[in-house]
Amino acid sequence: MARRFLLALACLAGLAAQPAGTLAQPAPIPGMLPEVAIGFVWLADDPRFDRRLAHLEIPVRKWGAAFEGADLGIADAVPIGREINVSFALEGAAEADVPAMVADIAEWAGNGINFVVADLPADLLLELADAVRDLPVTLFNVSAREDSLRGAECRANVIHLIPSYRMLTDATLQYLVSRRWRNILVLQGPGEEDAAIVAALRESAANFQGRIVDVRPFVPGNDPRNRDFSNVAVLTAGGNYDVVFVADADGEFASQVPYHTNDARPVVGSAGLVPLAWHWAWDRQGAPQLNARFEFYYNRRMGSDDWAAWIAVRAVTQAVLRTSSTDYETMLSYILSDQLSLDGVKAASMSVRPWDHQLRQPILLATANAVVQRAPIEGFVHPTNNLDTLGVDAPQTACRF
Repeated sequence: MARRFLLALACLAGLAAQPAGTLAQPAPIPGMLPEVAIGFVWLADDPRFDRRLAHLEIPVRKWGAAFEGADLGIADAVPIGREINVSFALEGAAEADVPAMVADIAEWAGNGINFVVADLPADLLLELADAVRDLPVTLFNVSAREDSLRGAECRANVIHLIPSYRMLTDATLQYLVSRRWRNILVLQGPGEEDAAIVAALRESAANFQGRIVDVRPFVPGNDPRNRDFSNVAVLTAGGNYDVVFVADADGEFASQVPYHTNDARPVVGSAGLVPLAWHWAWDRQGAPQLNARFEFYYNRRMGSDDWAAWIAVRAVTQAVLRTSSTDYETMLSYILSDQLSLDGVKAASMSVRPWDHQLRQPILLATANAVVQRAPIEGFVHPTNNLDTLGVDAPQTACRF
């Protein structure tokens, strides 16, 4: 059964900025401009959030949809809305399948909701994008990192706010090369996402002159028959390498790799030094204030998918502000244009790449409690925009809208 949430409007006057879910819905204000509402869909009982899969409930994966990131984005839109006499709203629905989401989005589109944040696995995101392609709707992808979504399987009605795997591995390789740690031992998990991560890593290594010395499969679990494939010391024995890269989308196995390798080597990838869209320890350009607001209202730390949902709402807000319009086509044209200069409090002006609709952005390289570096790393340059050293560039893209 669908779970639906209609969040109240971020009011215009007399209300401090706070998450929209805490506000009472205001009465319409005569003469005001049309409201700008944003939808949010996610999968009820999404297996990606199943806590039973977490070893001792160690939070190595996110345990819920990024809805609260979008909610905070609505709260942050209050001061802007007050100045330009526009209200912002957020409406969400958790559904059991894509057809139910399509019904929601069709109803929303009929009511003027044209931008929808989608927190979905890659296969469901593609199914949804195809199902709503004839509606006046643009989807914001905030959690599917697969490069295929930006390549051969790209869709014109999807904008990607979360970085791709290639962007994440490019950031990692830039750091490793800058440290002269070029020889990489890869531990690869059994999942499709793990294979996608390794595929991206191979491309990054080729692009930045890294060297993958070996790829060794691991099998999570405690089955003694798989000892050679689950024991970190055994897996990392032998070979001449500078660093261990773990490709483990689930994160269970990866969390056990640091300090258990056969030789004293740094660990990167899914554990150790991890490339992320966002980290709670980032402390530049207003990030402490953003993190503090999120923790205050939701009693947890902001993650990468939360940040992506927050920046999705921020992109719509900026489009309204800069175009002085609430018309869907006008706003979409601005978001996809080179006029967009989005501040994601990561020390860079961000915009959407025209060739694959990926938001170009810095990547944070972080440990559990600190941000070690921000990519692009100094010295890695691009002819037009250094952010385009992260991810697939225009000449190499397989995307055809």
